[in-house]
Amino acid sequence: MARHEELPIPVYSTLEPVYGDESQVEETQLRFDRLKSKFLDVFGHPPQFYARSPGRVNLIGEHIDYEGYSVLPMAIRQDTIVAIRKNDAEKLLRIANVSDKYSLCTYPADPTQDIDLKNHKWGHYFICGYKGYHEYAKSKGLDVGVPVGLDVMIDGTVPTGSGLSSSAALVCCSTIAIMATFDVNFPKKEIAQLTCECERHIGTQSGGMDQAISVMAKSGFAELIDFNPIRATDVQLPAGGSFVIAHSLAESQKAVTAATNYNNRVVECRLAAILLSIKLGMKPQEAISEVKTLSDVEGLCVSFAGRHGSSDPVLAVKELLSEEPYTAEDIEKIIEENLQSVFADSQSSLDVLKAATHYKLFQRASHVYAEAKRVYAFKDAVSSNISEEDKLKKLGDLMNESHYSCSVLYECSCPELEELVKVCRDNGALGARLTGAGWGGCAVALVKESIVPQFILNLKEQFYHSRIDKGVINKNDLGLYVFASKPSSGAAIFKFL
Repeated sequence: MARHEELPIPVYSTLEPVYGDESQVEETQLRFDRLKSKFLDVFGHPPQFYARSPGRVNLIGEHIDYEGYSVLPMAIRQDTIVAIRKNDAEKLLRIANVSDKYSLCTYPADPTQDIDLKNHKWGHYFICGYKGYHEYAKSKGLDVGVPVGLDVMIDGTVPTGSGLSSSAALVCCSTIAIMATFDVNFPKKEIAQLTCECERHIGTQSGGMDQAISVMAKSGFAELIDFNPIRATDVQLPAGGSFVIAHSLAESQKAVTAATNYNNRVVECRLAAILLSIKLGMKPQEAISEVKTLSDVEGLCVSFAGRHGSSDPVLAVKELLSEEPYTAEDIEKIIEENLQSVFADSQSSLDVLKAATHYKLFQRASHVYAEAKRVYAFKDAVSSNISEEDKLKKLGDLMNESHYSCSVLYECSCPELEELVKVCRDNGALGARLTGAGWGGCAVALVKESIVPQFILNLKEQFYHSRIDKGVINKNDLGLYVFASKPSSGAAIFKFL
């Protein structure tokens, strides 16, 4: 039997296979009806196809996918739906949204157009998918014909800036909708890889986790996602536990703050990897050209640790990197090269160098190697023979360790997340941690199923009510900001007969 990453995106004529239980199907049917009638209003004809991609919550393995390490996310029920139709009359991409918050975006039907990153528009995420699809189809020798106009309407329930991957859900969904329109379907692993590259058009050096889980998720399972090549392994979470997702209400602007936050960490990890490889015997020039990620030097670090009676790569980090932040000059002395030339082929990395005053290499590498081990410890705990009770406790402990590492070593938390994680633990969470890129967004808490309703009530009282009083959020929207989630299914195409 083919592994599920080898299979194409499923095509359905009804909602049940994706949205499962009756109440959810009814609610979703109303969403599709509203989407269709709005499409008719704006464009004057109905859509041909619909595609959906879910958001995700990463249970463990933060900021390590772009370093080549496996991660363990699950899809959530919140998703993005794209309705689409070819429009031969106009050579334009017209992208509208069900929500009035987003105005209509119009672009030329030109797959080679550049995205204006200085002028950040929500429609750019669709253009990422549009460009990516055409580049990929061309690389596979498919005749994509002359560019045609597309009418597009989007409806999303993944909260933006929440760390639940609204951007990847939109890019994946857009790409899959475009494929459906051109009557092609690729294996899921190819689409996961393609959509990861698509999102780089918007200037974020994404590692691929968000796209992989959105495309490959299976209802009822979390997934261990491996990279190079992309693979997904089902992970059955223990019965009796539930994941509660809570928004800190600090919005994480990943694409906007990339140079000082997200992409800064990508650069620091690469520099840490290059320094480690030089200190472990590689020539500087070879290290610069060969070493891209910390996983590239893990073998050398483990060998070093082996000579000191250990197998832990963090030992090499402790011995060979300074805990004090490095300046650009410190690093250039060791690598015998200026930093601009090391990152010459990446504009987003050059933006990091402009903004950075120092680099914390010891801290970043320590986090990545330890977090990578926690992912496997999490998977091993799930499949071990210990009692469900002990499993839940072990998973909670690993989540707590992960949060500490993200907060102290990777410095991707924020005061609101720290407060929220503490409130979660004070109210009986077995483990709680920030999830997603951080610097705002959501926390995820592992909670015994039996206390979920009370737990959510306590969070509302102790975290959200003061913010409702201050007018930060509306009381009626609370359900968008704190909810329990079971693992949902992945991307799909709908063609209603």
